[in-house]
Amino acid sequence: LHCALNMETVEMNSVSLKRPRSEDDVANADEIKRQKISEKSKTGNNSGQSVETVTDQPDKSLLEDTKNEIIPNEESEEQEDEELEDSDEDGDPESFADMMKHGLTESDVGITKFVSSHKGFSGILKERYSDFVVHEIGKDGRVSHLDDFSVPVDDEDPSEETFTVLSDEDKQRLEELQLLKNKETSVAIEVIEDTKEKRTVIHQAVKSLFPGLETKTEDRDGKKYIIAYHAAGKKALANPRKHSWPKSRGSYCHFVLYKENKDTMDAINVLSKFLRVKPNIFSYMGTKDKRAITVQEIAVLRITAQRLAHLNKCLMNFKLGNFSYKNHPLKLGELQGNHFTVVLRNITGTDDQIEQAMHSLREIGFINYYGMQRFGTTAVPTYQIGRAILQNNWNEVMDLILKPRPGAEKGYLVKCREEWAKTKDPAAALKKLPVKRCVEGQLLRGLLKYGMKNIISAFGIIPRNNRLMYIHSYQSYVWNNMVSKRIEEYGLRAVPGDLTLKGATAVHIEEGDVDNYTIHDVVMPLPGFDVIYPKHKIGEAYKEMLVADNLDINNMRHKIRDYSLSGAYRKIIIRPQNVNWEVVAYDDPRIPLFTTDLDKLEGKPLPVLPTDGKFRALKMEFSLPPSTYATMAIREVLKMDTSIKNQTQLNTTWLR
Repeated sequence: LHCALNMETVEMNSVSLKRPRSEDDVANADEIKRQKISEKSKTGNNSGQSVETVTDQPDKSLLEDTKNEIIPNEESEEQEDEELEDSDEDGDPESFADMMKHGLTESDVGITKFVSSHKGFSGILKERYSDFVVHEIGKDGRVSHLDDFSVPVDDEDPSEETFTVLSDEDKQRLEELQLLKNKETSVAIEVIEDTKEKRTVIHQAVKSLFPGLETKTEDRDGKKYIIAYHAAGKKALANPRKHSWPKSRGSYCHFVLYKENKDTMDAINVLSKFLRVKPNIFSYMGTKDKRAITVQEIAVLRITAQRLAHLNKCLMNFKLGNFSYKNHPLKLGELQGNHFTVVLRNITGTDDQIEQAMHSLREIGFINYYGMQRFGTTAVPTYQIGRAILQNNWNEVMDLILKPRPGAEKGYLVKCREEWAKTKDPAAALKKLPVKRCVEGQLLRGLLKYGMKNIISAFGIIPRNNRLMYIHSYQSYVWNNMVSKRIEEYGLRAVPGDLTLKGATAVHIEEGDVDNYTIHDVVMPLPGFDVIYPKHKIGEAYKEMLVADNLDINNMRHKIRDYSLSGAYRKIIIRPQNVNWEVVAYDDPRIPLFTTDLDKLEGKPLPVLPTDGKFRALKMEFSLPPSTYATMAIREVLKMDTSIKNQTQLNTTWLR
């Protein structure tokens, strides 16, 4: 599907980072290849991936639309979409490599420079998703960890029996009533073994598990029934019943979410379905990558810790813990950053190369480029659509999103594009598209609703975050290109005319003042109406780049307010904090090389590693501020192109 990317930037592609081979590498290539093949046959490939074919397919999260907003009244459609996405078969590595020939490389988006002087080396990133672990750093500087499953004791909580007293059939009927899925106005539950205590438990169960339903007891033919009915119509769904929540308890239950191989919005959608609530009662500080193990804080309105803890019994790939009640939700962007633990497997670098690379990362840092995932994975980069929006060229926007494109896409999307190219009929193109909540489906529905002469309104049907993602992608494209020019022109020192921040205000560095600053103080602007530009050659280069794109740098306001860009400042070099590393030997690529929070809670021992294993791995840890890309830090260590296109082609060449 068209790649609508999350803007929080801890996402990373699943790639094997291989250098084009030098003569030294070639000498060992056949031997290493034989090791891979014998390893593969020994393991029966149970891990789901062979040692080297990490990029047989890109992360599906990069090919799916982000699910920042659930479109109302589409529950069945959404379920259908998920089934289709899950059942879709991906091609073999070579055909995928052929398709990715049309993707982007780093140089296409301005990523061309390195700051370190060491010789690069190869390694495999994310051979297993458990090789990449992200722990959120909260605004108080505390790193999120899952280390406590206990539930805060609260006299108001219902008994454990609440969760088992209703039969599956009762729950099904109550859910249909709660979601207004049939014409019934009430559901009657017969009380078997009638006692006052039993009736109380049923009342509690209905009210706590199905927010928005009220209950009463009725006698019918000498039998007792609990009758469930709607308290306040549809509004009750969005607002869990206020009167049942104790005044002394904070309205929000905060908890730590540990998840494996799921992105944040998918996880919240799953939690919502199990709790039978709308996803918008959850809040969080940042979205986390899918192909990783991630640990972050989530807050949810008026759902008890007890109900949340109960989900641990029935959810795959998630664990919830560290519960507390507070009076506030979480806000996007409130985090201080993320702490990464990354394993690069099968590395080729010498100990000296690795030491040099990691010392450079710790002392100098890396260029703060926007990573490849900011720009999409297909032949139509997201920045091109952003540029067309800023140019007010709506026919071009529609064409770029819907036209046929070479590259990695699902079959039904290819058919939908072909139909659109042939007929320009939104209804006919939509018929070819079983998955309706992708960007293409949303735009086609908009065109159906508003007509081909009102593309602006049709485009407006796409969730706001996804629309803004395109213009942010264009800003990132300009910034990457300008930073590469700046480093080429002036190197790694502050020069007169550079910009630095005094508080939140950008000021120019003057000639007499230049010795007081280093490259770590220098910022550069994302283009917009509320920023200033460097006073040296690069200031002019910004103007020239925008002129070439038919844009006026002095007029970045758009007639549609949402698309007016105010701009922002971004440090050009980031020095990661808390940098640590070690090289470990291993034989079996399926063995994890460190313990996770969940391993520790479950008392799993540290893996026992051989002293002279067949392969070597670089295990590294570092902390980054928000909106910086871990891929760009790893690129600096390996000196590699991190694009899916490049890695796929290198990787499949290696396998032939």
